[in-house]
Amino acid sequence: MVRTFTSLALMAMMLRLSMAANYTVGGPNGGWDATTNLQAWAASNKFLVGDNLIFQYGLVHDVNEVSKADYDSCQITSPLKSYSGGTTVIPLSSPGKRYFTCATPGHCAGGMKLEIDTLATSTPPLASPLTPPPASPSLPSPPTTSTLPPASTDIPPASSPPPEIFNLSPSQSPEMTPTMSPSAPRTSPLTSPTPSPATAPSIDGFMKTPLASSASKESLQSSLTMGISLVIMMILLAI
Repeated sequence: MVRTFTSLALMAMMLRLSMAANYTVGGPNGGWDATTNLQAWAASNKFLVGDNLIFQYGLVHDVNEVSKADYDSCQITSPLKSYSGGTTVIPLSSPGKRYFTCATPGHCAGGMKLEIDTLATSTPPLASPLTPPPASPSLPSPPTTSTLPPASTDIPPASSPPPEIFNLSPSQSPEMTPTMSPSAPRTSPLTSPTPSPATAPSIDGFMKTPLASSASKESLQSSLTMGISLVIMMILLAI
């Protein structure tokens, strides 16, 4: 796996080198001369490892790669490399800053100098080998059939019959008062029957007779009182 990613990184780098950009210094509207703003041109471009610088110039100019100190002072006493001939191609093979000037007197001080900052080519990081995700715990399979409780075979006992209601006689239940009609008197089993209804009234008649007598007496007294009152009033009116 690591070898595979290393091979891919090398292939990407080779592809980048094969697709290297070529930059014409000062172009497209200028060149390697004293009238072009070379510093602004360099700031407007991004240089990567594998790119190429193309210097195009006249016979009165040349190209010298110098140190940082000679670049700042424009004193070209010991150039690192010198080029001439009108066209010079310089590959940017390593990251870092490089400095170029023209050796013609007065040209460096007039602005014919160039600082190039070469950036390293970005390569994809090596990926760690992929590890398979942990297997999820197996879930228990659902039951295929459901278990039902066995049917109950017990037969509930038959309900007991409701209690019988006995009709109690008046002698057995003293709280119950018998209702007897006057036409059919009922005699007690303990006493002998009386010879006639007049001398032996029924129980209802015996209970209701005193109440009727008192009511008739009250009505009679009321009638007498009213009659006497009327007589007294008539006498008073006659007088």
